Amino acid sequence: MTAVLQARELGKKYGKRWALRDCTIDIPAGHVVGLVGPNGAGKTTLLKLAGGQLAPTSGDITVLGGRPASGPAQLAKVGFVAQDTPVYGGLSVADHLRLGARLNPGWDAALARERIGQLGLDPAHRAGKLSGGQRAQLALTLGLAKRPELLILDEPVAALDPLARREFLQGLMEAVAEHELSVVLSSHLISDLERTCDFLIVLVDSRVLVTGEVDKLLATHHRLTGPRRDPARLPADQEVVSARHTDRQSTIIVRTEAPILDPAWTVSLLSLEDLALAYMDKSAADLEVQR
Repeated sequence: MTAVLQARELGKKYGKRWALRDCTIDIPAGHVVGLVGPNGAGKTTLLKLAGGQLAPTSGDITVLGGRPASGPAQLAKVGFVAQDTPVYGGLSVADHLRLGARLNPGWDAALARERIGQLGLDPAHRAGKLSGGQRAQLALTLGLAKRPELLILDEPVAALDPLARREFLQGLMEAVAEHELSVVLSSHLISDLERTCDFLIVLVDSRVLVTGEVDKLLATHHRLTGPRRDPARLPADQEVVSARHTDRQSTIIVRTEAPILDPAWTVSLLSLEDLALAYMDKSAADLEVQR
């Protein structure tokens, strides 16, 4: 499988503080990848390293086979929409499209005009007067009209209301289907990722805890509910992700490809949100034990 992004022991340090450390990751091409994790996990730092806005302190990273921001050809391959969906408040929508055409040699003016028309945006309207959802759609239009091979979006819908989030993500998925983009989308709103992503990465404390195609991850993770039991007594092929107990009952999330035959357990499937939160909960518990 062709990798759209590869990192090996990647790290970024600000002064004495590591924002990302020892991160090893492979992101395959042809997917919409959901990157999730708690605040401070290193998601934004990783994406800025991939986009070339930051240089690594340690380790290596390649994007589409090249070093990020290593030259015009490499820059043209990657579109980036930052967390605050940046646009210039004093410039009109049309000004943004002209700027995009000037800065990007592969600019698709027809795509940009068509999308602005579909969104009902007035080209003469200043970006500073647009709603949050409209600014996000304008930023997405600029990223798409660049015609990148990889589109990176760093929590682009975090500040939007539910309707604006839905419209943004719907527009993104339409563009992915039409232009066969690879996408890496970070978000703390895991419910939004369930509608868009087919590949998941959970990043906690700069460590990749789980990665893989969503369908396969959901098929191999199970919630076991039954009489209280020590997780260490489970079969060796059942990897314990998280466990919670009451006086009488245990609820354990396991990863296994083997059938669960113990009749004492009630077995249920997980949602994507359940799965991601289980790994984040596991990491928090591990850190507490280390302290």
